[in-house]
Amino acid sequence: MKIKLWLSAFRLRTLPLACTSIGMGAALAWYQLSFSWSILIGAALTTLFLQILSNLANDYGDYQNGADNEHRVGPARAVHSGSISIKEMKTAIVIFILLSLISGCGLLYVSFKEQPFSWLPVLFFILGLASIAAAVKYTAGKNPYGYKGLGDVFVFLFFGWVGVCGTFFLMTREWEWNVLLPATTIGLFSAAVLNVNNIRDIEADRKAGKKTLALRLGPVHARWYHICLIVGGITCTALFVTLENIEFSWLLVFAFMPALWNAFKVYTIRESERIDPFLKQMVFSSLTFLLFFILVVCL
Repeated sequence: MKIKLWLSAFRLRTLPLACTSIGMGAALAWYQLSFSWSILIGAALTTLFLQILSNLANDYGDYQNGADNEHRVGPARAVHSGSISIKEMKTAIVIFILLSLISGCGLLYVSFKEQPFSWLPVLFFILGLASIAAAVKYTAGKNPYGYKGLGDVFVFLFFGWVGVCGTFFLMTREWEWNVLLPATTIGLFSAAVLNVNNIRDIEADRKAGKKTLALRLGPVHARWYHICLIVGGITCTALFVTLENIEFSWLLVFAFMPALWNAFKVYTIRESERIDPFLKQMVFSSLTFLLFFILVVCL
């Protein structure tokens, strides 16, 4: 029974999102004829640990700061519901911080064992520490940035540019400016997942003083913002495949249909309790886009 409670606290429906940035970076490296299974596995494992860490810290932080209350619409949280104690949650957070560190150091060893004394491992180690700090400080601790409307920015940066470009660089040891375009798509789609969550929780967050971007924008403008995130993501990838003159890029039309459907439904649905399923659907949309993108660049 306890295992089921922890799996629920891990928020399994969000975990595929953790793999999209790594998968995109690996797909772009494959496109450049540079690919490493060991780096892919290490990066995916590290990102998975970071995503779980973020979810656990968010569960604890929202309870600590009062955002989990009777007005909340989404699934019951572990600490707020009493199914997992505060002490147990703190222990789990520490465990996943350590797992993230261990996995990240293993990834750096695999990536830089031929040049351990260069500045690159240090840079990536600092990025790793920043990722851990960002995962924890979203809603936990003093002055969490998620309560100031900055969650979207950090999700965009770490799920988009850091995850995609970092994986690409570890595999290719090259920098290509064009990589920022699909990385931006992943970042914008990841921010869209968070935005669905925040639109759903506007009233609960208002009462808790959690000033998310969706709350600051208001229900109507937050939905227009959601459309902009998705259309912006589609535009960036369309520009990338055009610049690269990739054959069969027309297949991406099918890749973007789930995301466009998500934008339409989130915009038209006004009841908060009916918004929640489209968080999972947006995660699915991001994963669908990645799979089609892999297909297109591998053909």
